[in-house]
Amino acid sequence: MIKLPVETPTATLRYALAPDPSGIEAIEATFAAYDRMMAILAEVAPVGANLVSLHAQAYERIRKETGLPARLVTLGLRDRANYATDATIRRIPLDDKLFAIKGPTSLTISTLSGRVLVPFEVPGYVSGWESPFPAHLVSDGRGYEIHIAVKSKSAQPEEKTMLHEGILARMGRLLAAIASQTIDNAENANKVALVKQAIREIDAGADEARYALGKSRAEEFRLKKRRDELDTETANLTEKIRLAIAENREDLARAGVARQIDLESQMIALERAMDFIELEIDEQTKALQAMLGARREAEARLTDLEQSLIRETQQETSRAPTATNALSAERAMAAIARVTGVPAASVLGDKELDELDRLHREKEIAARLERIKSQQ
Repeated sequence: MIKLPVETPTATLRYALAPDPSGIEAIEATFAAYDRMMAILAEVAPVGANLVSLHAQAYERIRKETGLPARLVTLGLRDRANYATDATIRRIPLDDKLFAIKGPTSLTISTLSGRVLVPFEVPGYVSGWESPFPAHLVSDGRGYEIHIAVKSKSAQPEEKTMLHEGILARMGRLLAAIASQTIDNAENANKVALVKQAIREIDAGADEARYALGKSRAEEFRLKKRRDELDTETANLTEKIRLAIAENREDLARAGVARQIDLESQMIALERAMDFIELEIDEQTKALQAMLGARREAEARLTDLEQSLIRETQQETSRAPTATNALSAERAMAAIARVTGVPAASVLGDKELDELDRLHREKEIAARLERIKSQQ
């Protein structure tokens, strides 16, 4: 079998971050916790120690003492050889689970305080990339940036790793595409076509988000079921071990304890897997909600454009007065259904997820109203 050459990064894309005070505090706390992790590793083993051994000796202690996200701890173990104490420019390795592009001007980062939303600008590119990690959070003492490895040609991505990242990247383009300023700057004849194309892309992205979320939910169910099975087996073994000791069968009790240790090791692995899958579900849910919100915005924009075109046509031909707003909206929605193939009465077709999104939206609206009232 012929192996295709693997493309290596040839440039670095820079995202200049502009966090608010709470964001700065969360990022600085994460840098401090990362430094503490490296201090723990220095206590446990010398540089160059086996990665598997490091994981076994230090992972649980690091998680307990620093509170860092599980994914960041795993990357930090690999980054140990490149870490320099008191470096002028501080770096934390990232991957697509630790940061996510949320739109044309904002992204989220996993920190010690959870996911933090941070505005950003794109200063441009610099040549070269010398890290084994796909991205870094960088601090030079004056500000913060995220540096991302950029390849000259995209290698074929692995579905499980890159599917979610593709959803978030597409979402940013869609939100930019349907912005009012972008549409207003387009030629009149192209405005409707532009919004319809955005709707079709949003529908495709939402379907992809649902598919990814469904896979993650299924994996979460499988992991929880296996965890329950291990809990039950461990509890049953405890009773059997006590019985064996009462009957002076130390050989059986020893075998039972050995089995319990094996089960506990499996439980640790399952808990780590649960950490990863919960992060994926959270990000995929947010991506789907953003898609549904973008769909609503695009539909509202398209309705306005359709009504405007109807009024212009009726004025030019001196026909009867324009139809009522309700009738115009109905015709516009029918046009959407014809072009996109999506029934006007059902935005995306998945009733349960759409209802979940509606409930979530109503809850956010009510919460925001309460906050506004409390401030007055």
